[in-house]
Amino acid sequence: MPILEYRLTAGRHSDDQIGELLLASARLYAEVLKSPLDRVRVTAVLHQPQHAVVAGRLVSDGAPSAPFFHFLVLEGRPLDECQALITGFTDLVVGVLGVDRALVRGGCWPIPPQHWGIAGTPASVLRAQEIAARAAAVGPRG
Repeated sequence: MPILEYRLTAGRHSDDQIGELLLASARLYAEVLKSPLDRVRVTAVLHQPQHAVVAGRLVSDGAPSAPFFHFLVLEGRPLDECQALITGFTDLVVGVLGVDRALVRGGCWPIPPQHWGIAGTPASVLRAQEIAARAAAVGPRG
């Protein structure tokens, strides 16, 4: 489920910078959520400067580039994890891309597990199966 999307202005950052941002973000996402890295998806969507407005001005007319991001988590994730990701992704944009922190925006979109599919199966079903498998692996307590 861990999916993160950055929105960046084309031509403002090198491919190497964007790649570094994506890779570091994937590692952070997996670390904070204690999720296997193979479940993490991170993308950057680039928009042309003439297709973005910041503070009432087109970026192509001199407005600053103002990256933003949003990420998905299944409902029920602790608030501190979501806030750690907001801070961490912002820190990465600032550190890797050299963007003014005041211009960065980002948010967390919690999704009900019954509304998210993994390989065509609702995440609520898969979550219940994982919990049952863990309980069976531990065995009866007594």
